[in-house]
Formats: sequence, structure tokens, C-alpha cells
Amino acid sequence: MEIRDIQQFAEIRPQVRAYLCYLFSRNMPSRLPDPSLKTIESALDKIENEVSQFETLYVLDSSGTQVSHNLTNKINFKGGLGVNRSNKSYFYRAVRQKRCVLSDPYPSSLTNNLTVTASYPIYNIKGDLCFVVCIDISLSDVLKIAHNSSLETFFSSFIKWGYIGFSMALLMVAFLLFYNGLQSIASHGFKIDLVDIESMFKSTILLTLSLAIFDLVKTVFEEEVLGRTKKDHSGGIHKTMVRFLGSIIIALAIEALMLVFKFAITDPTHILSAVFLIVGVTSLLIGLALYVKLVGHKVENDNSY
Repeated sequence: MEIRDIQQFAEIRPQVRAYLCYLFSRNMPSRLPDPSLKTIESALDKIENEVSQFETLYVLDSSGTQVSHNLTNKINFKGGLGVNRSNKSYFYRAVRQKRCVLSDPYPSSLTNNLTVTASYPIYNIKGDLCFVVCIDISLSDVLKIAHNSSLETFFSSFIKWGYIGFSMALLMVAFLLFYNGLQSIASHGFKIDLVDIESMFKSTILLTLSLAIFDLVKTVFEEEVLGRTKKDHSGGIHKTMVRFLGSIIIALAIEALMLVFKFAITDPTHILSAVFLIVGVTSLLIGLALYVKLVGHKVENDNSY
């Protein structure tokens, strides 16, 4: 199960809980004059017909012992009668809070996949706890319930695969730049007295651009494909933007320095072009400094609340 699914569940959890609690309350009141297992099982049959995306439905008594067989469409999910679930969070939280609750995702003992459980306490007219009704739904099915539009699901998958494609293409560019940078160094040998300064500058530019693109690919893949959102004071993508632009500025500064040396030796009349490039690099550096100051200040303000 992907981390992205857990993050999506955290975002839609209030809506999912509201829906499942409404499903329970519509079919069985939380307070009954004389709650009986037969009455509750009859209500669970109605819920089973309304919701197809679930693993099991079952009933616990006031001590947390299962007093009904698992109500499910899958034969291998049958059973469960007599199992003590008093140590499960979905039981004691429902008892403590005296209302319908939705658990955190946990590995199911039936499927070994991440599952969530909605639990609904039933009281008699005196306010004594009689039963706790539970429904287990896999995390993937919970997300389908919240996003039941097939077009939305298709578009989400399309975007994800689009990011994968762009990441792979950019990764190939980074590796090609890295290879050409090493090749440029190797083609002139490794003897100090024979080093071509212009070739070294070009190699440095290629390797710097390769590093910048590789870092960009890493961030895009982690955040958009794997869903690993960075929650730190740097602001995630803000940190990547600074590193990427910094690498580009370094590459341009090296190119400008190389042109200054080249034109000073071979053609001083064109040295003004190198000066313009240096002015452009300086402008980029000032812009990056303003970006870091403004965005960094905004991140600090957001974290202070």
C-alpha cells in the first residue's frame, strides 16, 4: 500500500466517518428500548445490500467479545464468533467516546492489507452499553467510496504516470549530461600539466547541470509519484527550487568566467558580451536571494500558527 493512499485517507477521513456513521444510524438507532442481536443483524443485512465495498460486518458485546459470525460475501472471511476484541482501538474508542468512530489504517488479520474499521455503540433506554457494531473496509475501497468517479480515478492515474514519464525522461537527460561531463574530462587525460582549462569549465558546467536535473527528478518522483511530502521549515519544493536555480546560476557563472578568459586572450572586442552575461548572472543571483527571503519568511509565518 502506497504512502499516498494513507495521506489521502487522512484528508478524507472526516467525510468517510460521516458517511459510515450515517449508514449505521439510518439503519439502527444508537439507543433502543430493548436491543437484541436479532434486531441488529437484521439491520446489518440492510447495510450489506447498500454497501458492496466492505470486508466484514460483525457485532461485539459490551465486553468486546464478538457475538455474531462475520457477515461477508467471501467464504474465507467467515467465522469470528467468540473472538475477544476488547483490546482493539475501534472498540474501546467507541466505548469511551460513546459515539461512532473510525479507526486508523491497520493490517487486517483476514487479508493482511491495510484496513479501517468503523464502530458504532448501541445503548438501551437506560444508557447502558449493549453492543458495538463494526464494519471493516479495506483502505483501497475507502478511497473508492470517497472518489467514486471513474473519470476522477482515471485522471489521477494519468497524472501519476505522466509524472513518471517526465521523471524518467529528465533522468536520462541527467545521465547523458553526467556521461558527457566525464567523457570531456577523460578525453584530455588526467595529467595536471596537460589540463585544458576550457575543457574543465565545460565539464564542470555539464556535471553541475546534471546534478541540478537529478535533484529535480528526485523531488518530483518522491512528492508526485510516491507521495512523500516533506514537512520541514524549508517548505519541500521551495528547497528544491533554491538548489535547482543555484545550480543553474553556478553553471552560468562558470560559462561567463570562461568567456572572459577566452575573449581576453583571443578577441578583446567581444569581451563586452561576457560582461553582459555576468550582469545577467548577478541579476539571477539577486532574484534568488529575494525569493529565498520572501518565501522563507512566508514559511516561517505559516509554521508559527
